[in-house]
Amino acid sequence: MLDIITIVLPVFLVVGTGYLTAYFKYFTAEQASALMRFATQLAIPCLLFLAVANLDLAKEFNPSVLLPFYIGALSSFVIVWLGAGLVFKHNPGVRVAIGFAGLFSNLVLIGLAIVELAYGADALKVAFAIVAIHAPFCYVLGITAMEFSRADGLGFAATMRVVFKQVFSNTLMLGILLGFIVNLAHITIPAPMLSALELFARSALPVALFGLGAMLVSYRLRSGLGEVGLISISMLIIHPLIAYLLGRYAFDLAPEVLKPVVLMAAMPPGMNVYIFATMYDRATGIAASSVLLSTVLSVVTISVWLIILA
Repeated sequence: MLDIITIVLPVFLVVGTGYLTAYFKYFTAEQASALMRFATQLAIPCLLFLAVANLDLAKEFNPSVLLPFYIGALSSFVIVWLGAGLVFKHNPGVRVAIGFAGLFSNLVLIGLAIVELAYGADALKVAFAIVAIHAPFCYVLGITAMEFSRADGLGFAATMRVVFKQVFSNTLMLGILLGFIVNLAHITIPAPMLSALELFARSALPVALFGLGAMLVSYRLRSGLGEVGLISISMLIIHPLIAYLLGRYAFDLAPEVLKPVVLMAAMPPGMNVYIFATMYDRATGIAASSVLLSTVLSVVTISVWLIILA
């Protein structure tokens, strides 16, 4: 049990420190926003670029590794989407926004840090393979579903343009794409540039975790706690359970691969959930609440999954 605490606690202590400094006004909302912009627009893209550039693509992009995670993610989206309609009686557009909260996991800001602390640097290869297609998968699914569910939907061609813009204007995706180019073209990065990229990459996760905590102060638990509860159960329990069952029994993954796959599936919703809801002005309160509550609850659920996977 002590080992579990030493894995989970450091990550959430950094998040908690960010939260407390912002709560007691040592950090302003503008400073927290600037910190997150540095992390998400520069440091993390450098981290992802280096990770993808050095991946063994043939080995790590294995369907048997990716499918347990993404079948679980798709299942979570469908469960939350159905619940938003059948149980909570929301209209189609709101259902998709709530469903997206059951789809988009906080893989980068929390997932990578937890996986590295739990299983070491080698496990990050599996984690980075999942991260590399996470944003495209989620945004293609979410935006397409939203555009076809709205009464004022754009139609197929316009929808695809929106999808393309949202996915490929993202600096995280730019870092991943450049990493693929360097990897596939066998480009050698000059030593001074490599050293600079590594400096940025080393700052990515601690800065992002602190900034995440500071940003959470601006979120509040609002109406829609039933929906938020459904999202939390689906993301923190159902998604990793599906990934575990598929990975272990359907795809027979080795333990050193199964563990990071399931742990990544156990992450709470990421802040892109709120960005997506804001983009369409649907279920923004539920999206913000789901990020806040699920992140807090994940301290416990991630610890439980680490025990199960031990």
